[in-house]
Amino acid sequence: MTRQPDRWAELTGGDAGEEYARRFARLAGSGHDIHGEAAFCAALLTPAARVLDAGCGTGRISTRLAELGHHCTGVDVDPSMLAVARRDAPTQEWLLGDLARLDTLGLKPGFDLALAAGNVIPLLAPGTEPAVVRHLTAALRPGGLLVTGMGLDAAHLPLPEPPLTLAEFDDWCTEAGLTLRQRYATWDGDPYTDGCGYAVSVHVRPAS
Repeated sequence: MTRQPDRWAELTGGDAGEEYARRFARLAGSGHDIHGEAAFCAALLTPAARVLDAGCGTGRISTRLAELGHHCTGVDVDPSMLAVARRDAPTQEWLLGDLARLDTLGLKPGFDLALAAGNVIPLLAPGTEPAVVRHLTAALRPGGLLVTGMGLDAAHLPLPEPPLTLAEFDDWCTEAGLTLRQRYATWDGDPYTDGCGYAVSVHVRPAS
C-alpha cells in the first residue's frame, strides 16, 4: 500500500525552493530578523554542537548555526529546497530523505539537538508523525534536545485547520521517551499559555 504524500508536497508540488528563498530574502531586506530559530537553538547549545535540522528547507537555520560554529546536517524531502541549500552552503551536509525513514539515511547518532521548525510536524504525511518523533529521538544523544515549532490554528498554518493537537504531539514525545522541558509561544521566548496559536517546544531525551 502506497503511503500518503506529506502535506507539504500537496501544498507546493515539490518545487517551492526558489520562491521560499526569495520570501526570506525579501524579509531580510526589509529589516526583519530571519534568524530567530537559530538564535533560540544557539542559546541551548554548547560550542561546536551537532545539530540535525529535520525538514531543513533551503537551509536558512542550519547555515546560520554553522556560521555560529555548530556542525549541522540538514534533511529534507523536497529536492527544490535542498537545491537552494546546496547552492548557498555547498560545504555543509544536506541529505534528501523522508523523515519517516530517517533511520535509512545512515546518520551517525548522538546529535546534541534535533530541530523541526517551520511547521515540519504538522506538514508530515498523515499517520507518520509518531514514527518521525521516534526517529528524531533515536538520533539524539542522552540529554539531547528535540526543538519544534508548530502552528496550532489556521492563522499559523498553511492549512485550513490544524491536523494535530499539541496534546497528541506531547503524547508521541512521551511514547518516544522524551520529557517536555520548556514551551514558549514564539521563537523570541514569549510565554506559552493555553490557547496560543503557536508553540515552540523543547523536549529532552533523558540522560539515562
